[in-house]
Amino acid sequence: MASFVPAAFAGVSQSMHLGQALSGIFGSVSLTAWICLLLPQLIVNYKAKSADGLSMAFLIVWLLGDICNFIGALFTKLAPSAIALATYFCFLDVILISQTGYYKAKAARRATAHNEALLGARSACEESPLLGQRRSSTDLPGSPIRHDTHRESALEPIRKEVTSQDETQERRTWLNNLLGLMAVYIVGFTGWFISYKAGAWDGIDGIPDNGPSVPDPSDADELKAKFGLALGYTSALFYLCARVPQIFKNYREKSCEGLSLLFFMLSLTGNMTYGLSLIVYSQNKEYLLTTLPWLLGSLGTMVEDSTIFVQFRIYGDSTRRCSVDQ
Repeated sequence: MASFVPAAFAGVSQSMHLGQALSGIFGSVSLTAWICLLLPQLIVNYKAKSADGLSMAFLIVWLLGDICNFIGALFTKLAPSAIALATYFCFLDVILISQTGYYKAKAARRATAHNEALLGARSACEESPLLGQRRSSTDLPGSPIRHDTHRESALEPIRKEVTSQDETQERRTWLNNLLGLMAVYIVGFTGWFISYKAGAWDGIDGIPDNGPSVPDPSDADELKAKFGLALGYTSALFYLCARVPQIFKNYREKSCEGLSLLFFMLSLTGNMTYGLSLIVYSQNKEYLLTTLPWLLGSLGTMVEDSTIFVQFRIYGDSTRRCSVDQ
């Protein structure tokens, strides 16, 4: 038994091409990132009992891109890790859209009930005498105006202290998120290594240096490849457009409240390692042209995720300044 494990390891090493091994590692890291991707935003939504920070258009367009990605990956016969990721993407989208829709519908019902209560209170005030309103507007000792002014001056040192604590908390949050990303890389590599040692890659042919061997395609196969490539470009377009509503929403509200920073950090990590898994799988020109739409989708969303990171920083500073000014 002790001699069987080294023998099995040697057999797998001989049958596995270096590009295939790296593709498996990056694909495993990417899969780990996408598996964990949903959890931070789900937790943020659950704690706040709200999903107002998310743009529903962002999620829906993202789902359309993942559907095209999945079908296109099947037709173009991409790397197995790419097909597995495309399948899991669709499940993630459905779960997050369901939770977001639930909280948004619940918030809409609360807003409707609140508006009805305000209308009822306004009608009651219009029927009440005006003498009480005149008395309440005078600046009497202990009036709300004097009380609020005194409270603002008394709480000013506390607000400064809280602001400093918020800055410390933000730095701690970034550090925790970076440690979480390191854990994703470690878990992803460990998962691939376990499958490697278990012989999951046995029987998989190595990839020649000039890329995967492609037999002469029939008319049907050529049509499928073209259709899959068209879906790949469509999915890339959806991915590039998906984050635009979220970026615009953040800009319009000057806030990233309700969004999980780790959610977008994992998205950046997943896209980066996903693209690398495609590139290192083969450097054959025809293969790279086939995977071009998926590479464009990954690189484009990385740029947009970076834009959201900048918004987190800018609007986080704006929130702290507003808390001091108020």
